[in-house]
Amino acid sequence: MSPTVAVVAHRKKTLGAGLDRLRTLITEQDVGDLLWFEVPKSKKAPKKVRKALKKGADLVFVWGGDGMVQRCADELATSGVPMAILPAGTANLFANNLGIPIDLEEAVRIGFHGRREKLDLGVLNGEHFAVMAGAGFEAEMIADADGQAKERLGKLSYVKAAVRHVGGPLVPMKITIDGTTWFDGEASCLLLGNVSTIAAGIEAFDDARPDDGWLEVGVSTAKGPIQWARVIGRMATGRSDDSPFVRITRARKVSATFGAPLTYELDGGDREATTELEAKVVPGALTVCLPPVEQP
Repeated sequence: MSPTVAVVAHRKKTLGAGLDRLRTLITEQDVGDLLWFEVPKSKKAPKKVRKALKKGADLVFVWGGDGMVQRCADELATSGVPMAILPAGTANLFANNLGIPIDLEEAVRIGFHGRREKLDLGVLNGEHFAVMAGAGFEAEMIADADGQAKERLGKLSYVKAAVRHVGGPLVPMKITIDGTTWFDGEASCLLLGNVSTIAAGIEAFDDARPDDGWLEVGVSTAKGPIQWARVIGRMATGRSDDSPFVRITRARKVSATFGAPLTYELDGGDREATTELEAKVVPGALTVCLPPVEQP
């Protein structure tokens, strides 16, 4: 029996020859019903994913960037229905970490014929994330890199936003790892990672894997442009945990309280400021279509 295939697409994002070409590529495969949903912004996507699952989708193609993938993964988590990523966003960090190319034809081929793997997701304050989440400097920077700037400048928009925030104050943080206090002091940033590489190819968590059953946890005490330059430089050229302004560990559960409300983010999407974060890893939560393993 031919599978029911769903497409959930951010219509403002572009990849290859566009959504019309995507429809053609899918209909060239042996498919049954094709469920087609386009949304003007990623926060509209969850409702469409729920509708696709209700209509019996056997495979869901997600067209967009990391924010779109996060919103869809939040609904697909634990459903067992595979997600095929069509990386049409600005950064596409999840796709890049998984080896999914920014190539429409190849990404569709992987969706239909690639291997299916169960990957971990993190959950932060009730929402799943696939790449990373954070609070403080990094989240403020992402919130400041507004949508129009991201479309126009791409990664440069994050650099510009970062420059505006490096002088921000340190905030009291208490971070508990699997029930034990791990950090209690002033810091500028808390970061939770499911994969290793963040924007511009920088590895924030050198040992992270999306199938190891752990969340990577990092806290930075860097303050001001000189210290932050040292942190970024160490990430770019060596191991981030070698920096004197960074502490890194891993956890299954993380609790954090802040001395002042902090903006937080999931996979590049900013959320309202809070004084408390609760996070955990959900092993094997999301089935993803991945490129075949290359034979040696």
